[in-house]
Amino acid sequence: MNAAAERVVAIDGPGGVGKTTVSRGVARALGYQSLDTGAFYRAAALLMRFHRVDPEDEAAVLAVLSGADLDYRDGAMLVEGVDVSTAIRSESITAASSRLARLPGLRLVLVRRQRAWVAARGHRAVVEGRDIGTVVFPDARVKIYLDAPPAVRARRRTGETSTTFREVATQLGRRDRLDSTRATSPLAPAQDAVAIDTRALTADQVIARVLELCRGRGIDPANRPPEGSYRARD
Repeated sequence: MNAAAERVVAIDGPGGVGKTTVSRGVARALGYQSLDTGAFYRAAALLMRFHRVDPEDEAAVLAVLSGADLDYRDGAMLVEGVDVSTAIRSESITAASSRLARLPGLRLVLVRRQRAWVAARGHRAVVEGRDIGTVVFPDARVKIYLDAPPAVRARRRTGETSTTFREVATQLGRRDRLDSTRATSPLAPAQDAVAIDTRALTADQVIARVLELCRGRGIDPANRPPEGSYRARD
């Protein structure tokens, strides 16, 4: 067991369950940093489009990715030092990232980078994604799986975009199928994850529930490190 990785709080779940909002809220309370691992896959998809690389050509994908500077700072995804946080949220990049995420070699490279990011911060991080508790940090002391019915998730996403409910529901359904059926690191709750159904809960209520679980497992906001002790390092 990786004792350092035990400090990580792993939050998994499909799109539209509130992972990012909850992760950031829990991280603030704990004095941790938060990491959206999905942003790395989206950034990779954006890179492949820029370099006109066929996402099915794993060798070409890895060649581009090997020399790419990807970083995540203060909630922003950077590619070669440029903030691409808005660009990677388009529908086309979302769809492309799900296809890329099926490539085992790409996942291996990005998981290494994500683990290095967390290690550089003393493993005091709330990490969100789709395979955090099962693959990226299987030794995390706190593992959460957020979920909600598809219609609830689609309504939430519709409120965040100008896309219609039907279009959002179709996009989420497609991504759910891709993520849950891929051969490598499919979306699934870890066996020891605590499942939280967010359909009838506010973000603050979910955050409070996660913090309660953290305290019960020895990760206590009262013991948070001094401000600035785990600031991002280049």
